[in-house]
Amino acid sequence: MKKIELIFEAFLWKSRLLVLLAVLSSLVGSFALFLAGLVEVFLPLVKFFKTLNYDLLSKKLVASAIASIDMFLIATFLLIFSLGLYELFISKIDVAERDPRSSKVLFITNLEDLKTKLGRVVIMVLIVTFFKEATDMEYNEPVDILFLSLGALGIALALYFTHKEAHNHES
Repeated sequence: MKKIELIFEAFLWKSRLLVLLAVLSSLVGSFALFLAGLVEVFLPLVKFFKTLNYDLLSKKLVASAIASIDMFLIATFLLIFSLGLYELFISKIDVAERDPRSSKVLFITNLEDLKTKLGRVVIMVLIVTFFKEATDMEYNEPVDILFLSLGALGIALALYFTHKEAHNHES
């Protein structure tokens, strides 16, 4: 009976390697979004140099800059997710731990760390999305400005509480 238990526990332990599928697919998705963000920035510039239409550049560049920031943030989310899963389930990333230039942002010690870091990136994605929608919106009524202000207040509160939480964990 003990031998069956040992075989089963070894199988259970090795099954954690399935996480590599999530790590690799998140990494591929991250790279793809980083490339898409670059393309999003450069396409309006290429169009501008072909047409030399400044109005086209100013309108398209702002929209594409916001869209690229969104893509970069989601790519960062996927990158942090893949690194965090790898560190939690497979192995510590020794190269990163020895490198004095590496960011402490990517070091994940438990599932709560991963959730906190990902939550902050999600908040940033929502802020960028709000900013994009606010620039596209038409303000016809005074209540529209009120709603915009309430949205900005909500963003400020979200940033305040995430910043406060980060300082509480450091103490």
